[in-house]
Amino acid sequence: MASSTQTEVRVAVAVPNLNQGAFLPAALDSLHQDVPVAVAVLDAGSRDQSQSVISTRREELAFWRSHPDAGQAAAVNEGLQILCQLHSSVDLLTWLNADDFYLPGGLALMRDALDQHPEWVAVAGGAVVVDADGRVTAEVPTRPFDREDFGRMCTVSQPATLIRRNAWEQAGGLDPQLEMCFDYDLWWRLSHQGTIGYIPHRIAASRDHADTKTRKRRPQYFSEATAILRRELGHVPWHWYISEALEREVGYAVGQRPGLTGRLRAAWKAGAAYWHDRGSRV
Repeated sequence: MASSTQTEVRVAVAVPNLNQGAFLPAALDSLHQDVPVAVAVLDAGSRDQSQSVISTRREELAFWRSHPDAGQAAAVNEGLQILCQLHSSVDLLTWLNADDFYLPGGLALMRDALDQHPEWVAVAGGAVVVDADGRVTAEVPTRPFDREDFGRMCTVSQPATLIRRNAWEQAGGLDPQLEMCFDYDLWWRLSHQGTIGYIPHRIAASRDHADTKTRKRRPQYFSEATAILRRELGHVPWHWYISEALEREVGYAVGQRPGLTGRLRAAWKAGAAYWHDRGSRV
């Protein structure tokens, strides 16, 4: 990251971490860009090599701590609040999960986009999916924010986002009661304040590996997402029920690509029945 004085720092990044020591160095390395940035690492008491990594990077960090906490969302809120207190000049902020990383020039692209569009409350960009070894495996399907489109699927990739401080504070930060969909919830709430802009450039990499929460806690993911959709839209689009039923019936697992045929047809039928039983209105 670029060296800076307090008055030069505009960007604050919180890095929540729990037992992601194998990936944390890549996340921190990716912050070495031509953008002055204040970084806080919020470690939740990791039992792997994380604390050793943090110890060797202390000079790069504006703040760090390591102890059990109230969850990922609460840790991000804590880190950004502290960074804003340490650097009053911060007006742009975000968080980077310890297993994700920025692509070269990504922070500058987002900062410049917000400078060019003062009406935007936040900006999102493109992102790639990488595996545990950092190899690109897919493109994240990001698109400009649209309420109807966003109701069908999350089209914002969190690591490829930057938020205005005043919009973040008005929104109250992340909801610490959520464990899986606090970012999806935030984009909806920010959209009520103004435009979430979009730039069609690759900004960051989202790492997909066997130990991600998204992989391990699918029922909770769907439960939180559908509750948010009912709040925002008054109903849950049928796509969500089909997707949930598909995963439940077909049983996707990390590293497996099961044949579908009859099981796929059964999943679609189960999804339609589930949607009807839950009383969703399209």
